[in-house]
Amino acid sequence: MTAAQPIKRALITGGAGFIGHHIAHALVRRGVEVTVLDNLSMGRRENVPQGARLIEGDVRDAEQVTVAMQGVDVVLHEAAIVSIRASVEGFVRDADVNLLGTLNVLQCMADSGVKRALFASSMAVYADRAQPEPLREDAPVAPISPYGIAKLAGEQYWLMMCRHFGISGTVLRYFNTYGPNQTPTPYVGVITIFINKLLRGEVPVIYGDGEQRRDFVHVSDIVAANLAVLDAPPEATSGRVFNVGTGHATSVNDIARELVAVLAPGREPRRAPAQEGEMRNAIADISAIRSALGWEPQRRRVSFVDVVEWWRAQGVAR
Repeated sequence: MTAAQPIKRALITGGAGFIGHHIAHALVRRGVEVTVLDNLSMGRRENVPQGARLIEGDVRDAEQVTVAMQGVDVVLHEAAIVSIRASVEGFVRDADVNLLGTLNVLQCMADSGVKRALFASSMAVYADRAQPEPLREDAPVAPISPYGIAKLAGEQYWLMMCRHFGISGTVLRYFNTYGPNQTPTPYVGVITIFINKLLRGEVPVIYGDGEQRRDFVHVSDIVAANLAVLDAPPEATSGRVFNVGTGHATSVNDIARELVAVLAPGREPRRAPAQEGEMRNAIADISAIRSALGWEPQRRRVSFVDVVEWWRAQGVAR
């Protein structure tokens, strides 16, 4: 196989957000010239690493995307509205950003000189399962949320148009990502939500029976998966879809129980009705990315220590 050419210049859309800024820092440490395109609706200016260029702009704006893309070798498309629950009521806005924004990025890549392009997708593309069985990349895709529908359509456009433009395109399906510096919202990141509530002396809320099982993958492993794609020969990743998870199932009840034991012993979570669009079980089979790229998660089990300490350091008080 042809060796991968060293990456010199990269564009990260959404690079001031949770996952995007961790990737940006990793690439800057490698000496890559990084451009971040972010509208700062969820991302924060201070997340952008020193030495990276920040363009405050929107992936739906062709002019801003074209400017950000000038001279780059690689595009990592991380920008999205990441909320399954919010996508049900806000399905038009979800599709506008997550699908039409993706199509705009693709259109701008047509004559850009970009050689490789990574699309951040989601486990939300899969059909729900009654049992917590690992999902391979060829498992049925039948999203139960507008967010999942937009991500699945984005995947298909990404692979088709990258092939058409002669770009090595890859899709990474992230499972439930957690880690330090995740922007807290009411909808995304159950670990971040629970930690913040418990540190403030509040009661965490469990939707449904809490036995829904997830594959919680640390953001450092997500970053490593992106780097593994960039380090691999193009023919090993072009046109490929890879799950990024741990293969380990953890229930929401398990998360709540462990965090309560550490942060607020004896406090009982509040129960609320199950939310529309949320999958019962979503566990990754990671054999494809292991076989193709040699990638393995370094944290196979959920570990909250660094996340709790990060939020404590931010001054989240009781």
